Amino acid sequence: MADEMMEVDRALRLAADLVDAVGSTVRGKPEAVRLSVVTLLAGGHLLIEDLPGSGKTLLAKSLAVAIGGRFGRVQCTPDLLPTDITGTSVFQPVTVDWTFRAGPLFANVVLLDEVNRASPRTQAALLEPMEEHQVTVDGDTRPLPAPFFCIATQNPFGQVGTFPLPESQLDRFALVLRMGWPDRDAEREILTGQGGSEALPDLKAVTTPEEVSEVVATVRAVQVVPALVEYVLDLADATRHHPSLAVGASPRAALGLLHAARAHAVVAGRTYATPDDVQAVAVASFAHRVLLGDGADTAAAGVVLHDVIERVPVPRP
Repeated sequence: MADEMMEVDRALRLAADLVDAVGSTVRGKPEAVRLSVVTLLAGGHLLIEDLPGSGKTLLAKSLAVAIGGRFGRVQCTPDLLPTDITGTSVFQPVTVDWTFRAGPLFANVVLLDEVNRASPRTQAALLEPMEEHQVTVDGDTRPLPAPFFCIATQNPFGQVGTFPLPESQLDRFALVLRMGWPDRDAEREILTGQGGSEALPDLKAVTTPEEVSEVVATVRAVQVVPALVEYVLDLADATRHHPSLAVGASPRAALGLLHAARAHAVVAGRTYATPDDVQAVAVASFAHRVLLGDGADTAAAGVVLHDVIERVPVPRP
């Protein structure tokens, strides 16, 4: 019991340290910082939908530095090949042998910049690593580093050179969010070098990748009472019967919501999850996993999901 309490205390400390560290560079976006740490500790991946210059790359780099891990970046373009991101075997004439040259996916934090500019073939190559944390090249399966955390950015669909992300790809992301512009005070700090990319060289690691992996396992064991599980099931079921939604949340989405609620509780400094934790991450967890009848984007889906949250009864303490 004492060992379990020590593990939980370590998870709480680590979550607070990560939020503070990333917040020192990503100014004026506490909700985005908090949800990014939630996604990391939940063992999922993050999709950010926003315009260039809003701090998406800075967020990914700051997380990589804060956990003391390796950072990988993929600039997605229509001519990007699957082997460009997974790696390929290269023939060595001296040894007369084939040597595997790892791609940028072999990192702890991977930024998939403008992921919807990649072709459907390359997008499909991301399904295995994001779900199973491994890549298969030339018949050989290789594990990815732990933790393996993808942060993908997406431009609004309809811009030149964009491809729609298929449902199977969207389902691999635990949360989706929008950065938005910082407020005036935060932007002033960025302009004067007190935050933003100029503050990144001063950022120090607050943990190690090994400790993050152990904390992710601890977060999965955060206490959840049966009533809260029923609440998650009620929310998922309500999306499947809402008149504005053509497709509701899948069982994988419901499980992802429960993992995210546990991680949110830890980031909030608690050792148990509550309905408030579920509501805090429900929209970000479901918005990209449901489909409106008219094919609207995640912003419109968020409006419907807020209605779902208001209608579903909240369990009593």
